Amino acid sequence: MIMTPISRGPKGPRPQKKFFHRRKFCRFCTDSNLKIEYKETQTLRDFTTERGKIMPRRITGNCAKHQRELTVAIKRARTIALLPFVVSEG
Repeated sequence: MIMTPISRGPKGPRPQKKFFHRRKFCRFCTDSNLKIEYKETQTLRDFTTERGKIMPRRITGNCAKHQRELTVAIKRARTIALLPFVVSEG
């Protein structure tokens, strides 16, 4: 039995995507002057979406330790009304 490469029909084989993946780095590990505090709302806003959701690690590039600290800080800031829970549309 002869094996042939899987074809997509008349279109031909699927092209391979080649793109450069830029390595993301943790902002808090590289800069020791940055601190994660619930009182610094401007820093915390960088890690939330326009609608108020916390951005995931794979998007921000934070390490696991700092992402956990960041999540706790955002939740504390929300509790004492420094950050909104949800930004309404309209």
